[in-house]
Amino acid sequence: MYDYVLFDLDGTVTDSFEGITNCVCYALDSFGIHISDKTELACFIGPPLFEQFKFFAKFNDREAEKAVKKYRERYSVTGWKECKLAEGTEELLQNLKKRGKTVALATCKPEKYAKMILDYFNISEYFDFIGGAELDIKGRIDKYDVIDYVISNLKINKINRSKTVMVGDTFYDIDGAKSAGIASIGVLFGYGTKEELVAHGVDYTVNNMREIINII
Repeated sequence: MYDYVLFDLDGTVTDSFEGITNCVCYALDSFGIHISDKTELACFIGPPLFEQFKFFAKFNDREAEKAVKKYRERYSVTGWKECKLAEGTEELLQNLKKRGKTVALATCKPEKYAKMILDYFNISEYFDFIGGAELDIKGRIDKYDVIDYVISNLKINKINRSKTVMVGDTFYDIDGAKSAGIASIGVLFGYGTKEELVAHGVDYTVNNMREIINII
């Protein structure tokens, strides 16, 4: 049914709660903002960091940019490794490649770190293209821009967009897919709720990675 499968990273391919929230705490601490319950920071998993710091901490642009730099200060050393592969991910990727599917990553995480993480888990070989955000906050950071970037690099034309699906866990993935004119699969083991995904027009929802192959 679908020949091109795009995956989100955080909350989909990996459970990155520890790494992201630890680094957000590190950044906020530098502003004198101390978070005792890290579950409050789950909202940072998915959206661009710059925008989320502005929303969560009511930072202005200058403060948000400083917070992103502080976040990356820790993330670039230890934070990127503080994650685990979602159950069934490698088996699904193997299955998709055996079926001749084109597989890509489309994440709002900077591309540099996305590649490091896939290499860390030895799954880069399953991806035909790894697409992520740019480190410059004025560059490619939004989900739609990342998806469009991946689609362009895979040379997916308008006809083939009907054979393309985005797999993610939050409404950012769903909105990005809809803007790009492709279908979406929402995973319910990530950081978005089923109600949120449905409200944003998700085409399918799955409880685990194994169920994805039945849709593809």
